[in-house]
Amino acid sequence: MSTSERHYSFILNGKFLHGRNRSVDKPQEKNPKGEIHENLDYFSYDRNRKKLVLRQFHIEGFVNQYVCVDSGEDSKTFVFETEAIENIPAGWKARETYKLLDGGDWQETFELAAPGKEYEIYTQTRLTKAK
Repeated sequence: MSTSERHYSFILNGKFLHGRNRSVDKPQEKNPKGEIHENLDYFSYDRNRKKLVLRQFHIEGFVNQYVCVDSGEDSKTFVFETEAIENIPAGWKARETYKLLDGGDWQETFELAAPGKEYEIYTQTRLTKAK
C-alpha cells in the first residue's frame, strides 16, 4: 500500500506546468523496508511538433523525456512515451498514461519495457483531487 501527494502549478507566465510528487510505499513482503519516491514533472507544449512534452526528474537520478503520442478521442486520456531516458541501460522504454475520471479524480499508469520486451505495468495509481 502506498500514498502519494502531488502538487501542480503553472510557472513562468503559464508556459509550463510544474508538478511535485512524493510517494511513500509502506513496508511489505516484497519490499520489507518500504520506499520513498520523489520526482519533479515539467509539462510543456512543443509548437514545432504540436505535441505535449513531459520531462521528469527522479530522486534515483533518472531523467525521462516523454512525448504525448495519444490524447484520446474524448480528451480525457493522455499517453506519453519516452523519447529519452538518462541514467538507465540503453533500450529501456517507459510509458505514462493519465486518465481523467469522474469528479476530478484521475488514474496514472506507469509502464516499463526492458530492451526487446513489451510494456508491463509497474505502478497504477488513483489520485483524488484535494478539496
